[in-house]
Formats: sequence, C-alpha cells, structure tokens
Amino acid sequence: MSAPTPTRAAKKRPALLLAQFESTADVLHAAEKVREAGYQKWDVHTPFPVHGMDKAMGLPDSKLGWIVATMAIIGFCSALSMYYFMNGVDYAIIVGGKPGFSPPAAVPVYFEVTVLLSAFGTVFGMFHLNGLPRHHHPIFESDRFAAVTDDKYFISIEAGDSKFDVNETRGFLENLHPTHIELLEEAVS
Repeated sequence: MSAPTPTRAAKKRPALLLAQFESTADVLHAAEKVREAGYQKWDVHTPFPVHGMDKAMGLPDSKLGWIVATMAIIGFCSALSMYYFMNGVDYAIIVGGKPGFSPPAAVPVYFEVTVLLSAFGTVFGMFHLNGLPRHHHPIFESDRFAAVTDDKYFISIEAGDSKFDVNETRGFLENLHPTHIELLEEAVS
C-alpha cells in the first residue's frame, strides 16, 4: 500500500485589517480619521444604523433613486405603448362608441407595470451597486466579527486599497485606539 501524498499548504495573502471598537462614538470618530487619511476601500460594520456615519465616511448620495425613477418611467411608457398597440392598433374593437385607445381605462395597467419595473430596478440596482452576489468575503473568517450583530463595531480596510501596507495600516489603526486588530488572509488560488 502506498503512502498518501502530502498536501501543499495553501498560500495566503493579506485580505484586510479588521479593527474592533466598543462604542458608536469610537467607531464614528475612527471612521472620520480613516476617511481623512485617504483610504478608499474600507467599510464600517455596526449592529444598527449610526446617525452621521454616511457623513463621517464621506459617502455620496445613493444612485439607487435614479435607477428606480428611470425604471418607473420606462415601465409607464412601456405600459402606455403596449396598451396603445394592443387596443388601438392590433386588436381595435369599438365598444360602446369608445375609441380603441382610451388611456384612462388602463390606469391600473400603467400603475402595475410602473411598480413592477421599479421593483426590478430596486433589486437589481441594489445588487449592482453593492457588488453582489459575492458568495464569500474574507471578513467572515473572523470569529470576533460575529459580535457585529450584537454589540461590537468594526472598521475594515481592504488590502486592495492603494494606501494599504500591512504594517503602516496596522500602526494607523492602533492610533485610533481599537480594542482589537486582526489581519485576515485569503487563499491564493
């Protein structure tokens, strides 16, 4: 019987640095400092929405509203065109002396198609803007990160950031006085 072949250890590279904070004030102050330092690929993780966090992170207004409004207009115009073609051109039947294309008769159709396309725009626009689906993120390798749904606050700075350097970024995070800093790695395929 032959001996099993040894398996190679998977190579790993840094994925992100994760800093844990104990209060909303601490993480809010830290987020301002991270933004001021010029990091681009970073995020704040909290158990609930924190008032003022968008401003502290320097986030712009969401583009989702424009996507939904565009889809609503497309939905309304599509419903109106569909109703015009089906009832006024393709299968025009005069009922009670009314013309084939009578816009007020189809208000429920306009409304429903507008809402339908708006809902699709919301879901797929949110997926696109959030970079989903992403089935795995290295942050979930942290045992401490599970506390984010309870009472802990985290800031993660990703290795893909142009300013990221393991030692310098760790030193920067230490100056923000977190309770814990963890380097998370991901396997290189």
